Amino acid sequence: MPIPRHQVTTQPSLCATMIAALRLDGTQQVLEVGTGYGYQTALLARLAARVVSIEIWPDLAGRARRNLAALGIGNVIVLAGDGTEGAPEHAPFDAVVVCAAFPRVPPPLAAQFRTGGRLVQPVGPGGAEYVVLYEKDAGGLRRVRAVAGASFVRLHGGHGFPRPAA
Repeated sequence: MPIPRHQVTTQPSLCATMIAALRLDGTQQVLEVGTGYGYQTALLARLAARVVSIEIWPDLAGRARRNLAALGIGNVIVLAGDGTEGAPEHAPFDAVVVCAAFPRVPPPLAAQFRTGGRLVQPVGPGGAEYVVLYEKDAGGLRRVRAVAGASFVRLHGGHGFPRPAA
């Protein structure tokens, strides 16, 4: 579903598939990159102890905050900023979900989640990619499997594609 800034809300069934791959049990601290209006953020909040979500567009972040507050969801922090930088002040995370496509995992995100943690991200140019599950072990980030084929908007930021003009 289109939302402002040439962004879209991820298809609900795809959100469910991505979240299921994280294997949340209610104790995790989760980082979400790409808040949009907060739909997936609300789902994560029901399945994790705490969610930090980052949206590159301040107006969308504000809308997500209002939507989540209206639902009485209090275990979420929505930040406006460059999601490719992660949220080092809130790290480490047990799980990371990226809701925009880039050909590789941005290094700051890989550095901000715990050993044993899981990350899902659409890997590709934007528009035709695979959602990939990674796990972090003592040797670093390890690709586990492709979760689904999908079409996502591009991941913009300092460790992603150049940010589009406002």
